[in-house]
Amino acid sequence: MAEFTHLDDKNRARMVDVTEKEPSLREAVAEGTVFMKPETVREIETGKVAKGNVYGTARIAGIMAAKMTGNIIPMCHPLELTGIDIDFTADPERGEITIEARVKTVGRTGVEMEAMTAVSVAALTIYDMCKSADREIVLSEIKLLRKSGGKSGTFVRER
Repeated sequence: MAEFTHLDDKNRARMVDVTEKEPSLREAVAEGTVFMKPETVREIETGKVAKGNVYGTARIAGIMAAKMTGNIIPMCHPLELTGIDIDFTADPERGEITIEARVKTVGRTGVEMEAMTAVSVAALTIYDMCKSADREIVLSEIKLLRKSGGKSGTFVRER
C-alpha cells in the first residue's frame, strides 16, 4: 500500500512539504457525468433554461473553483494555474452531459484536485440552474482520467 503523505510520524494531518521538488509541467484531466431527463438536456442544448446559459455559467464556475481549490480542500497547496479548459458533451437521448476539465501548471505539485474540483462545481452549477425543471438530476462518476508531470510520472485511467 502507498504511504499516506498527509500524515506525520504521529499520525497527525499535515500539508506535504514540496520545497525541495523541482518545478515541472503538470497537467490533469478529470471527468464527470450529470444524469437528467432527456428533455432537460434538450432545454440546455437549445438555450431554453430560464436561468440562462447553463454551459457558459458552469464553465465559469468550474474555472473559478479550480482556482480556489487550495482554499477549500484542507491539504491542497495553493497553485498558480497556467491553463484551465472545461468542455461539455451532451447526449440528449440518454439524458447525460459529460464534463471534462483540463488543468495545467508549472509547479512542484500536481493539479489533479483542481481538475476534479472544476468538474464537481461545474456539475453542481448545472444542477442549480436546472433543478426547478428536474429534481432528479444525479451528479456521478467524477474521476481522474489522466495526469502527467512530477516524480510519479504519467497516469492514464483504463476505460
